[in-house]
Amino acid sequence: MKYALLIYGEESTWAEMSEADMRRVYAEHEAFGKALTEAGALCGGSELAPSDQATTVRFANGKHSLSDGPFAETREQLGGFYLIDVADLDEALEWARRMPAMTSGAVEIRPLGMGET
Repeated sequence: MKYALLIYGEESTWAEMSEADMRRVYAEHEAFGKALTEAGALCGGSELAPSDQATTVRFANGKHSLSDGPFAETREQLGGFYLIDVADLDEALEWARRMPAMTSGAVEIRPLGMGET
């Protein structure tokens, strides 16, 4: 079954991080991706650009409008994701618990919809 591991955190934490700490976090994610690959679970994933670079299309009453920024007002922003293929939710939760550099924030585990490929 395929799951998205959606990584949420406060962008200000990343922006204030030292270059050495950033390198450490990237190294941890590289090792995590390698572990997922070796387990045959990794289907894809990516870091996302900061939320101030997002554009949202909102829909209401059959019409659309554009706005800058993320789709929701919140302290935590979606910073990246892993797409994994594992046996069940329990295995997806095991991987989520191992997410690197998560001293705060959240990892949302969401199954892909019926049309996933």
